[in-house]
Amino acid sequence: QVQLVESGGDSVQAGGSLRLSCVASGTIFRIIAMGWYRQAPGKQRELVADINAGGARNYAESVKGRFTISRDNAKNAVYLQMNSLEPEDTAVYYCQSRLYTDYTTWSDYWGQGTQVTVSS
Repeated sequence: QVQLVESGGDSVQAGGSLRLSCVASGTIFRIIAMGWYRQAPGKQRELVADINAGGARNYAESVKGRFTISRDNAKNAVYLQMNSLEPEDTAVYYCQSRLYTDYTTWSDYWGQGTQVTVSS
């Protein structure tokens, strides 16, 4: 089975920075896209940023100019550099990947999440 493992979550002061990492492992033929979602207390899960195999990126309006998503296809990894963090960024951050497990079969996979807490 495919596994996604996140790391890098921590507790920081407002204005600080964190870098989240996610590495996918298992039976992976080709990654279509990888991204980050988050779920804050009392809120629904939302897309933060994603990136496809060609490097095209999408960002939530609330993080544009502050967060940067990047990837390393050779390592099946995706990263999220988070700068100028705000208390509103507090959430569990989940890594997501859409990938082929063979030539014709694709599906979506999720990590277990990493906690980011930003204090004012």
